[in-house]
Amino acid sequence: MRDAHDRIAGTDCEKNLRGAGEEADDAHQAPVRKAGPARLAKPCRSRLDLETGTLNKITVRNPIVELDGDEMTRIIWRFIKDKLILPYLDLDLKYYDLGIEYRDQTNDQVTLDAARAIKQYGVGVKCATITPDEARVEEFHLKQMWKSPNGTIRNELDGTVFREPIICRNVPRLVPGWTQPIVIGRHAFGDQYRATDFVVPSAGTLTLKFQPKDGGAPIERTVFEFPGGGVALAMYNLDESIRGFARASFNYGLLRNWPVYLSTKNTILKAYDGRFKDLFQQVFEEEFKAEYDRRGLIYEHRLIDDMVASALKWPGAFVWACKNYDGDVQSDTVAQGFGSLGLMTSVLMTPDGKTIEAEAAHGTVTRHFREHQKGRETSTNPIASIFAWTRGLAHRGKVDGTPEVTRFAETLEQVCIDTVESGKMTKDLAVLIGPDQPWLTTTQFLDALDAELRTRMDAATPAAV
Repeated sequence: MRDAHDRIAGTDCEKNLRGAGEEADDAHQAPVRKAGPARLAKPCRSRLDLETGTLNKITVRNPIVELDGDEMTRIIWRFIKDKLILPYLDLDLKYYDLGIEYRDQTNDQVTLDAARAIKQYGVGVKCATITPDEARVEEFHLKQMWKSPNGTIRNELDGTVFREPIICRNVPRLVPGWTQPIVIGRHAFGDQYRATDFVVPSAGTLTLKFQPKDGGAPIERTVFEFPGGGVALAMYNLDESIRGFARASFNYGLLRNWPVYLSTKNTILKAYDGRFKDLFQQVFEEEFKAEYDRRGLIYEHRLIDDMVASALKWPGAFVWACKNYDGDVQSDTVAQGFGSLGLMTSVLMTPDGKTIEAEAAHGTVTRHFREHQKGRETSTNPIASIFAWTRGLAHRGKVDGTPEVTRFAETLEQVCIDTVESGKMTKDLAVLIGPDQPWLTTTQFLDALDAELRTRMDAATPAAV
């Protein structure tokens, strides 16, 4: 592990953000309406000690693993932690610097160490990170083109990625009928992403052969007689990985108390997709059906084309379990349908549902960081990064049996939503609403969230924590 802020040590967090939004000369960067009344149904316990006048912190019983990141999101991440998290929580953070320079310095060992720490403690919160391409290797003088940290962590935890939109009523949706979130669960293993493909140079026979390790009879199939050049591909998946995907999907359905749907094309890929269908059904019947029945929830398998059509008609509030490629596509489709990647959370959950890693679904906002480096204001949306913290904290509170921690996370989430719905927002959301919608810089918006959170925490019913 590395000192929590050694890469930006000695800088003041607010000063860091004073140059942090985009195109502040826009004609509609104007004063915004005052925040509307709070709609929090169940406020978090107050931090105010009436006898001493001091503010007590809510105790988080067990550690959370913090994974720092890169560029604009790294700067915003620190503000979130220093202003919206640590003043309210007595929290043991196990810090790992996943910034690209430190990953390079440690030969990416820090990423593996962070993943193992999440395994140990059960909860991780992650800032967005750079996955280097050729240009990034040259920019940072990297030793090599390191793998995606998300992929490394996902493989180490054997987890499923669930993406869920954050809904603000005043932010228009491309699909107006989507009034509640749709969660996309992507099986991020195998299929096209670990396939072997090649260009077929000429006429010939393509065969597929499996040789059992125990020396048994091989299975061999003729795939195609090529009359000329073309392309070929072979892909695979594992029963145990599919079962883990099923368990994670059903556990997430229980977490949100929503029905679960699996989509495949088993009418065409009778053995391949049929295996997904059969194993999901087996896991459901043996491990989850009783609890789903008790809660009045359902699980169904649907053909992918039917599921796409149904999803467009339904209002939301369901978990959609997708194979790897389908999940890659549909997660972005759903994000755009709800309005913005800046309002999309991402949670990696292990099959047993006990361990999660939460992060924003977007990248490091490089374009805004370039403006920030020039000393210019930006208008960068921090909400998805804030929800990375809150989803991690909510899970920590659930696992630890500390409802006050979960309520704090819910309070902060509601502050974000209510602030946007009151008319205070960053530019990316303002342009969705219309040309006359005022917007705030990064710092102004974060300050507005900070002020509203302090107001709600101080106004909550006094109680010992």
